[in-house]
Amino acid sequence: MKKKINLYLLLTVFLTLAATLFMAVAIFHHMYREQIVDDMQTYAEVISGMISSGEEMNERYTNPQPELRVTVIDKDGTVIYDSQAGQESMSNHSDRPEIREAEESGEGYSVRHSDTLNSDMYYYAVRLKNGDVLRISKEEDSIWSVFYNTIYGIVGIGILMLLICFILSRYITAGIVRPIEKLAKDINGASRIDTYEELTPFITTIQEQHKDIIKGAKMRQEFTANVSHELKTPLTSISGYAELIETGIAGENEVQRFAGEIHRNAQRLLTLINDIIRLSELDGGHADISCSEVDLYDIVRTCVEMLQLSAEKHGIRIACHGEKCMIHANREMMEELLFNLCDNAIRYNRPGGTVDVTVSRQEGHAALSVKDTGIGIPKESQDRVFERFYRVDKSRSKLTGGTGLGMAIVKHVVAQHDAKLELYSEVGKGTEILVTFRD
Repeated sequence: MKKKINLYLLLTVFLTLAATLFMAVAIFHHMYREQIVDDMQTYAEVISGMISSGEEMNERYTNPQPELRVTVIDKDGTVIYDSQAGQESMSNHSDRPEIREAEESGEGYSVRHSDTLNSDMYYYAVRLKNGDVLRISKEEDSIWSVFYNTIYGIVGIGILMLLICFILSRYITAGIVRPIEKLAKDINGASRIDTYEELTPFITTIQEQHKDIIKGAKMRQEFTANVSHELKTPLTSISGYAELIETGIAGENEVQRFAGEIHRNAQRLLTLINDIIRLSELDGGHADISCSEVDLYDIVRTCVEMLQLSAEKHGIRIACHGEKCMIHANREMMEELLFNLCDNAIRYNRPGGTVDVTVSRQEGHAALSVKDTGIGIPKESQDRVFERFYRVDKSRSKLTGGTGLGMAIVKHVVAQHDAKLELYSEVGKGTEILVTFRD
């Protein structure tokens, strides 16, 4: 990052210097060119005031400025005087643009190549009183020679400025990057770092992501510890009962009972593993969430029928209420949501209790209510019931075979469908969980 900033700053300075130099040369050339024309015009006026014809040039004029070439051409275009070349060897000048312009309007100006001197020249011509044309000219190279004399100074100044800018760019870059380097060393101490206002949203985002990462790492650590503990309990029971049977300590009457305990713990283990896999899929976003129009009441009715046997086993009456209600959702995930809500309502109910599952429309939105007459949830625990492995009554969970992951799965499914999840509960009276779908 430092190298890029330094490179961009130096490139900007170099381009600025080059553009400035180019503009300065262009302005200098234009101004110097105008100055030369003005000087030639003034010089021509002085000479034309001294003579009235070309014949007087040899008698009355001595050129005090050798860099200026003075030429006199008669009406026929014949050169009758030239300060730098023999007029006898010079061709007819009647076709020269500055000569024609001077003959027509009194004065003329042009910049062109001179065949006589074989160089580019500036020409200024003025018509004399007798009709002859006085022409003053100067080589264009004389303009650039002034610039060439100063080129070394200009290059030297440019190199000095680049060196100064290089030092300043390193200093500026270090100042820009310093807060970021401090953040990399201590992300939690951002409030103590004197930084730029533009970096504040960037720092805030990084801090939030850092907190989320730490929170996620802590949750994964807790999840791993809880999974290890939950897996250890049924495995220990299975191992213990199997050892009793293997060593022959268990009598014939106890073998059947121990085998039943092994089967029950194995089922609990399989249920736990399936819930862990499913929760991992939901966490990783790999779950199939392709949605379609489904009838929520039809899913509820099917789920209630499937759980009738489990409800009767626990002495609970389960029933569904409502009418057909179409929602845009994933059918398998809705079945999973309903099974976990109803299964929990049965497991944490009282003998002779009820579970009522209702589908309705509230303020134009589809709503699913699962209400039981169970043990209820204390207020201090209501915010935690959707956490993984959290149980309100741990002894009851062990007896009923709950994994502690069902409500965590419910929370994920609700979030996947952008629905609203609400819980109403009172200890000793029961619990209602309401899921409202946003159409």
